[in-house]
Amino acid sequence: MLSHIHIRNYTIIEQLDLELSPGMTAMTGETGAGKSILVDALGLALGDRADSGVIRLGADNAEIIISFDLSDTKAATVWLEEQDLQADQECIIRRTLSREGQSKGFINGRPVPMRSLKDLGEMLVDIQGQHQHQSLVKRDIQRQLLDDYAQNQILLKEIKKQYRQWQSKSDEYNRLKAAAEDSAARIELLRFQVKELEQLEVKENEIQSLNQEHDRLANAGQILDSCQNSIHVLYEAEDSNIHQLLNRVSFDLGPLCEIDDELKNAYQLVNDAIINSQEAADELRSYLDRLDIDPQRLQYISDRMTLIHDMARKHKVKPEELPKLFLRLSDEFDKLDNSDDKLDQLYDEIQTLEKQYDEQAIQLRSVRQKAAKKLNKKVTDFIHQLGMPNALFEITLKPYEKNKRTSHGIESIEYKVCTNPGQDLSPLSKVASGGELSRISLAIQVVLAQTTRINTLVYDEVDTGIGGPTAEVVGQLLRTLGKTRQVLCVTHLPQVAAQAHNHLQVKKQADKKSTVTGIQSLNDKQRIEEIARMLGGVKITDQSKAHAIEMLDIKD
Repeated sequence: MLSHIHIRNYTIIEQLDLELSPGMTAMTGETGAGKSILVDALGLALGDRADSGVIRLGADNAEIIISFDLSDTKAATVWLEEQDLQADQECIIRRTLSREGQSKGFINGRPVPMRSLKDLGEMLVDIQGQHQHQSLVKRDIQRQLLDDYAQNQILLKEIKKQYRQWQSKSDEYNRLKAAAEDSAARIELLRFQVKELEQLEVKENEIQSLNQEHDRLANAGQILDSCQNSIHVLYEAEDSNIHQLLNRVSFDLGPLCEIDDELKNAYQLVNDAIINSQEAADELRSYLDRLDIDPQRLQYISDRMTLIHDMARKHKVKPEELPKLFLRLSDEFDKLDNSDDKLDQLYDEIQTLEKQYDEQAIQLRSVRQKAAKKLNKKVTDFIHQLGMPNALFEITLKPYEKNKRTSHGIESIEYKVCTNPGQDLSPLSKVASGGELSRISLAIQVVLAQTTRINTLVYDEVDTGIGGPTAEVVGQLLRTLGKTRQVLCVTHLPQVAAQAHNHLQVKKQADKKSTVTGIQSLNDKQRIEEIARMLGGVKITDQSKAHAIEMLDIKD
């Protein structure tokens, strides 16, 4: 329940603190006094869009704070706990606006995005504006209202999920099928290319290995001569090989190290060189033993390299990229060549999803049909009470064409009405006048409000175009709602205001410098004055007062 509203520097409100009570509360005032400002401010606090133009003239910022008692609002309490925003059984929402265009929202003292204000607001307050009935002619709105009445939220969520899965698989199937139909020539080309690359069988890093081996074989004669000469110089020359010369140096330096320690390092290096020269000669002999001078092998490698380079030029890639090209073309070929299997798999999956979706959609239709039947009777009854005794309201469910599926079911929903005897039912938008549409909208709102889980209902001049005995019925309906819900009703009708449990009066005061609006709660005496004003205009007479007293006494 909405328990308190604080407004500062919003439009023509300088400062306002208002305590609200349970039951039906009427808000009245002279034309132009700003009766709807409170409703607009409430919507702003709950995430509606706004700009700096709503800030009171002369002020730098505006602030709206609203407080709710959550003792009977379980959904909002759960949501706040999930968002880690809970604060016992009270919820305080704050919205600020600055001249610079900055807008900030807070829930229980913590900053939140506007989306959070909207999500929470939809659980706390249902605001029906004076032009709400205009949206009633839209088919989407009509479907949503029926589903709200039938409480189809869980079923609709499941259907939307299945629809998205079905649509995704169907799109994939259609894309693959179109690709398969257009890719016969591509498959044959890929088949040839893959086979050709498979036969060539280029291995990873093979081209580098072939280059190295080719260079070695092509220069085998030079390598052989150089290695043999090096072995001769190192170890095999009879009088002057390096190994012998180093031994002589070592023989000469050995005794001298005993005389001078500083020669020991040079002596050690010479000995190391003796060992290294011998090992180098051994390594060269081993290499020559392994050296294979095979002209046929050289020719094979040359031919192999030519084939690889030719294949690389054909595919316009580098020779070392051929293994990756083979994998890529093989993968593409497998996908296209096995597209029939994939299509069959997708088809089976789609059939399963369609069956699941259709089962849920048929269940949804059944629930909608039952709800529509109940809603037809209740709305028609209320329309009769609202001064249209011959009207008939009916919701029609028309199945879509075969195999058409949507995220909201398999039938269209349309509200139809007959306002005069002997006429056929016709779409609401074609037969209802503005006044008739307003009454039908109000009847639907009253019926839906009886089943909604939202505890605070706000009606902003929804009784526009209604008068006389019908206005009294409207007041009675809203008062009945006020027994189980908090109802805040902005009205210009005394018949409606007289039915309220509580009465707020909006007054505008102006001087040469500024205009401000204030709201006060009326006692019984003040209510008589206000109802009398609404009945008789500016001049309040004893007769209008007497009429007001009579109206205020006619309540259960």
